Amino acid sequence: MADDKARKGEFWALALDRAQLGVWDWNLAIGDCYYSPTWSRMLGYAEGELANTSDLWLKLTHPDDRERALASGDRHIAGLVDSIETELRLKHKDGHWVWVLDRGGIVERDAEGKPLRLMGVQTDITKQKEAEAALDEVNVRFRLALAASGTGIWHYDIGTNKSYWDARTREIFGLVSDTDEVTADLWHTYLHPDDKEATERAHLPPPGSEGVTATQYRIVRRDGVVRHVESLVRFVVAAGSAGQILGTVRDITEEKKRAQELAFAAHHDALTGLLNRAAFDRLLAENIGAADRLPLAVFYVDLDYFKALNDYAGHAAGDVALRSVAAGIRASLPPSAHAARLGGDEFALLVPKCDDACAERLARAVLAAVRHADLGTAATSRRLAASIGIAFVRDRNITVADALACADDACYAAKAGGRDRFAVFSAETASGAGALNAARLAAKLVDAMEDGHLKLFGQEIHRLGRPWEDSRHIEVLARLEGRNGKLIPPGEFMPVAERFGLAARLDRWIIRTALTRHGKAMRSGAVSLDFNLSAQTLSDPQLWDFVDAAIAESGAPAPAIGFEITETAAVTNFDAAEQFVRRARQRRCRVSLDDFGAGMSSFEYLRRFPIDAIKIDGSFIEHIADSRFDREIVSAIAGIARSMGAAVVAEKIEERSALEILTSMGVAYGQGYFLHRPEPLEGIVARAGDDATRPARRRQA
Repeated sequence: MADDKARKGEFWALALDRAQLGVWDWNLAIGDCYYSPTWSRMLGYAEGELANTSDLWLKLTHPDDRERALASGDRHIAGLVDSIETELRLKHKDGHWVWVLDRGGIVERDAEGKPLRLMGVQTDITKQKEAEAALDEVNVRFRLALAASGTGIWHYDIGTNKSYWDARTREIFGLVSDTDEVTADLWHTYLHPDDKEATERAHLPPPGSEGVTATQYRIVRRDGVVRHVESLVRFVVAAGSAGQILGTVRDITEEKKRAQELAFAAHHDALTGLLNRAAFDRLLAENIGAADRLPLAVFYVDLDYFKALNDYAGHAAGDVALRSVAAGIRASLPPSAHAARLGGDEFALLVPKCDDACAERLARAVLAAVRHADLGTAATSRRLAASIGIAFVRDRNITVADALACADDACYAAKAGGRDRFAVFSAETASGAGALNAARLAAKLVDAMEDGHLKLFGQEIHRLGRPWEDSRHIEVLARLEGRNGKLIPPGEFMPVAERFGLAARLDRWIIRTALTRHGKAMRSGAVSLDFNLSAQTLSDPQLWDFVDAAIAESGAPAPAIGFEITETAAVTNFDAAEQFVRRARQRRCRVSLDDFGAGMSSFEYLRRFPIDAIKIDGSFIEHIADSRFDREIVSAIAGIARSMGAAVVAEKIEERSALEILTSMGVAYGQGYFLHRPEPLEGIVARAGDDATRPARRRQA
């Protein structure tokens, strides 16, 4: 029997050891407490290393857990609970804390039922607590992510036909409720009638499927407000049930609104709300290709006296006028017609199924709308008019460019006839080198940007009285190579580029090509490059995204890049020009105001724009030796610019006498044929690179 007991004792000791359970045995009568060797080893102690006092466990308990552990035992001894069960931390021999689950209870009482002895087991649950802590951290992050994204969670139990919506889901649907459970058919009552069938189908993934279905739909809340929402839905297998459909829901109304606004902005002019050039070209192509819309009338509308209005009343009055003109044009057209702002003060219209009488009636209505446009209180003494050219498309094979070119040619005829009138295109009376030739030149320009027939040239900008190598500034120019190899100057193809909406594309090609080819030379300090920007480029909302990308790809330093904007470009794009200058300064790119003095608004721009330099219009320079007036103008401009911290560049220096006069006036920079004739940009950069490395070579020698 003794051997049997011994074997049982060994068995239980082995079982406790393998289970890593620590046993305690508390004799209340004598106050003694026994701790098993496995309990000591759990805390890193050898058998007998710890004194078996009744309060030993309490001494090793974490201060934050003692009160809870004592209360658990007291409640059991008082008969309030059937057993002791609590979680607490005990201090390990090496100093860290061991989480244990303490379970036990009364095992012996006296005759009166008073507790005499308690026994219990403590289990190491440290890994479990660590896992719980990690899970809590994940849950906190998950809840934070859900809160940040505005996402709600819901699920539908197929077997019980019950639905559960969390607080965010209820908030999205405008449902006031204190509980997650909602009726199974509630969601269906919110669906927009036009989306209901497809949405219900998307929310029923087949049982056993593992894919996630994404769907967007509209809901109608109880207050009548329509909201756009997005759901992700999947089937989830649940043990012992028919499974669940789990989903998320997110309110995307504002995203939809922004997307619609962006889509509108991509196809419409920001100032007037009319179609932009690209959208109009696409629409015109579609209408030309549809036989049932012919004959098609294409109108080219160019405002008269608009620049004078800007000079007199300012760009704000110009914006008011453009918006008013656009509204008047829109009101003059039938529902089937479309209107666009091509840029600046130029508009285009297309009217399907329009004969001569219809076109004449509409042209007179548009002329009247322009004459009576509200110009605002700042412009009461100025008037606006328009010149309108009309071309009829009766042949589906005509191109968009040719149709617009014909209307544009007729517009020139209307201007030549005295303005405030319309003219109809006639092949017999079209200007000799005019519209159709211009369209062909536009097509040639597009091809040249792809086939290498567009050439980069450059003209040096000199610091007067110093070698060019001291500054190394170059204005980048472009030349179009004709079929016979003859170079076409920008004075011929730039107006065509602007007329056909190619100016911004051309500017981008010049900037990207120059930076790509010569970014290395710019990084070494060999050259700085200046680029001319058209009005269309200034109005491009993605311009700086493009420039930033070109700088990043080429490695060209921003301070080595300069941009030149003309007063003509700024007149109808004042806000865009002002924003462009501000963003250029943020990037430390240089900005020059070109053709300064050519218009009445020049000094207003100088006051408003924090530019780096002004370039005095060449018309004041070419006769400066013979004209006292020109000398006075140049001297005044130079003095004002210097007082504002802007450098002064004189353009079109073609004689030594002009150079000497400008130097005596203190004009710092100049360019012109007397100083340097434009040449291929590659040659200038190569020469500058050789000059930059020559001193280093001498030192090495």
